[in-house]
Amino acid sequence: MRSKHLQRMLAVCAALVMVAAACGGDDDGDTTSTTLAADTTEAPSEEPAQVTDDFELVIGQVMPETGALAFLNAPMIVSIDLAVQDIQEAGGNVRLLTGDSATDPDIAPETVNRLLGEGAHVIVGAAASGVSQSFIQTLYDAQIPQCSPSNTSPSFSTQDNAGFYFRTVPPDQAVALILANLVAADGATNVAIPARADDWGNALAELLADNFDELGVNYEIFSYDEDAASYDPTVEAIEGMGADAVVLLTFAEGAQIIRGLLEAGFPAGAMYGSDGIYDLGLPAMVDPTNPNVLDGFVVIAAGGSDEFSTRLSALTEGNVIYGGQSYDCVMVLALAALAAGSTDGPAIIDQVHAVTSDGQKCYDYGECASLIADGVDIDYEGISGPLELDEVGDPGFGRYLIAEFIDGEFTVIDSQDADLADLG
Repeated sequence: MRSKHLQRMLAVCAALVMVAAACGGDDDGDTTSTTLAADTTEAPSEEPAQVTDDFELVIGQVMPETGALAFLNAPMIVSIDLAVQDIQEAGGNVRLLTGDSATDPDIAPETVNRLLGEGAHVIVGAAASGVSQSFIQTLYDAQIPQCSPSNTSPSFSTQDNAGFYFRTVPPDQAVALILANLVAADGATNVAIPARADDWGNALAELLADNFDELGVNYEIFSYDEDAASYDPTVEAIEGMGADAVVLLTFAEGAQIIRGLLEAGFPAGAMYGSDGIYDLGLPAMVDPTNPNVLDGFVVIAAGGSDEFSTRLSALTEGNVIYGGQSYDCVMVLALAALAAGSTDGPAIIDQVHAVTSDGQKCYDYGECASLIADGVDIDYEGISGPLELDEVGDPGFGRYLIAEFIDGEFTVIDSQDADLADLG
């Protein structure tokens, strides 16, 4: 199964015009040697002088410490901490407040209100698109900039109340194309798409459907309530359509759907997942008695550079999903505030596009801050890749990791870099 996936991924890469020469999966499954083709920049050889702000930027963190996306909290929260630490060590004046979103649109707004009451000037989060939707209006009304490292719903690109919102991960058009081509390259002709009935699940399912239409692949979407008492009806519907592949657009509850499919005789090697289920602990959730239960299962999610992934992996037991994007949220907000010379929300959001495009490239807070102090227009090149944020706050670049469970181990077997300009 492993070699078959690697061969077919090479075919996928050849077919994707949006991918920038990034097929580098290693035959030995060594995650530390994955090559990311777009990561060609080098840090400056001389350490820049420290720059001290004359104001303190207070950052509010709204992350899933509990709930269905709690598996994301380690790489995202640790990356936010690392960014704050790096900024402070370079002379930046930032302070972090933390709060739990609980992957719950009823709880997250309460957390946001508390953080604003404690003086947060900006917000990093939430992890889930639907959770961010639960408080985006509050931040828009209060004119508080918000950056999400993992909201991929296309809705944010066009909605009226996103004027103070931006993100460091591309919308789902990119991952939908990569995922659809991967499934088709593996030979699937009749694909089941069980999808959460929320903003993220609905949008990604429709994007996958569009791509399957282009590829001539039959599919059926099975939208389900994430709070359902049982997912047996979804499993039975997938059996009924005679699917030869399943693409799961789920969070933690997907483990129950997978368990049902396995019990019905559906092989793990014909299952695929996106970021919502990119969880190193997924096999234990499906069957704690069998570490190899998901061998062949393939998952795709956004990642960061090799160097940062190595740094982060040592602190998170190998989980690096959305780490680079979380780090970059903090950096962009801090640099935008520095360029604005203010903690005022409108002043900060006005600088977000400016500090991530068109200017002189810089690669860390100290270097970028020194350039800003010299009156230079900067272009911060992120840990997650060249951001190139556009006018609506979407990045023009995406870096994706493709992982597979092999011999019970969650192994990054490939990576793909996407230039969203090629998506039109």
